[in-house]
Amino acid sequence: MKICGMTSPGDARAAAAAGADAIGVVLASPSPRSVSPDRARAIFAAVPPFVTTVAVTSTDREEDLSAILSSRPDAVQVAGRLAVPPDAGVRVIRMLAPGDPLRDDCDAVIVDSSHGTGRAFDPEYARKCVASSRVPVILAGGLAPGNVGDAVRTVRPYAVGVCSGVEAAPGVKDERLMRAFVKICRTIDS
Repeated sequence: MKICGMTSPGDARAAAAAGADAIGVVLASPSPRSVSPDRARAIFAAVPPFVTTVAVTSTDREEDLSAILSSRPDAVQVAGRLAVPPDAGVRVIRMLAPGDPLRDDCDAVIVDSSHGTGRAFDPEYARKCVASSRVPVILAGGLAPGNVGDAVRTVRPYAVGVCSGVEAAPGVKDERLMRAFVKICRTIDS
């Protein structure tokens, strides 16, 4: 599972300690969680070596991509048609929202029209994506400790992502909520 919207190295360390598989940092976005590439590098540097780092962006501007890649993430999560060069050295996760066609020009897709706002995902669309996708499907959008178990059992995604559902305030993670979210996900996995 990915805990997204990190704005501080301390929150990233806490998410990793809670058991997150991946840490997401928002860049080149109007989100209140958006950070600079320098800040992203500092957050990624705080993450242990076996936790995947993900640069998340909603930009469709090619010129933003080089700055995003300068943060040295393991993966980039992009919206729209932003083209990530094959030699960029990162895995690519493409964001999908209801009505979008499936994509296979990436390493995974994330079904999320929420973009960190807490708006719930569309279960019917998410199930269709899982049933038809040739790449792993990650589920996000409105997830929190109170509903992630039911969401996983209903949709059966490859993984889940959370942002606002584990926050005390926008961009400020709550350690207790992160631990609870991870624990529920791990319980379902076993």
